[in-house]
Amino acid sequence: MAGWTADDMPAMEDQTVVVTGANSGLGYEGTKAFARKGATVVMACRSLDRGERAASEIRRADGRGELDVRECDLADLDSVAAFAEVVREEYDAVDVLCNNAGVMAIPRQETADGFEMQLGVNHFGHFALTGHLLPALRASDGEARVVTQSSGAHEMGELDFADLQSERDYGKWSAYGQSKLANLLFAYELERRLDESGADVRSVACHPGYADTDLQFRGPREMGSSLRMAGMKVANALFGQSAAQGALPMLYAATAEAVIGGEYVGPDGLLDMRGHPEFQQSNAASRDEADAERLWDVSEELTGVTYDFGG
Repeated sequence: MAGWTADDMPAMEDQTVVVTGANSGLGYEGTKAFARKGATVVMACRSLDRGERAASEIRRADGRGELDVRECDLADLDSVAAFAEVVREEYDAVDVLCNNAGVMAIPRQETADGFEMQLGVNHFGHFALTGHLLPALRASDGEARVVTQSSGAHEMGELDFADLQSERDYGKWSAYGQSKLANLLFAYELERRLDESGADVRSVACHPGYADTDLQFRGPREMGSSLRMAGMKVANALFGQSAAQGALPMLYAATAEAVIGGEYVGPDGLLDMRGHPEFQQSNAASRDEADAERLWDVSEELTGVTYDFGG
């Protein structure tokens, strides 16, 4: 694994990959890498215009795969269901699902379904999408993978089941941490259930370290804070690695032969903030199976999505 880069990815002709948030940042770089290896990439984007612009840029570069831009707003469960229905109708199978899109440290808002926005987009939207696409993943000719993007911020997260939507007490960073902890609890619980069912699908988690993307700017932008915007630009310039480098753990988790279910992949550099992919350990809270089962039950209840594991 040492020094692994996107050039080390296997050929992906005849592979179908779904990437959420594919028009910018880590999703854009991941889409570009998958396409370069010949995959068909379904770009799940909140904005079709931004998605088409991103696809055009990739096509003008050296992408050799097919790009299919589709609308998918993770803050709206109806949009998630409609997107998944189209994918199931138009593709025989999905080989890789990258649950990549996310929001970070924004003022409190709610999704179309009344969820706190960070938990709603980062966790509930992806929980619903994965459930809807599970039949397509199970239809893959080989081992399919679900890759869920988390963050080192999961370490400051705490699931508050009594106030899961942060209605009584909202902190933008604590809510973000909760959503990233939820990503890991989901990824590991999904792997346990897949393993029990015998499905040839693996669930893997990853994080990008500190990557210089637009994710860091949405909060300051929505707060209208030019000072915070300037501070974030400085921090990204000093500490952030490129989005292409930050996408490597996701790409490794999605394609590397050495990966097994339930792994957590992140960068190998100082403080896990930059570098090349390696296997890492997330914190004890992310491995709490009782919390994972409870979160799963709550997620099914709130999204109305139940998983068909077959068997």
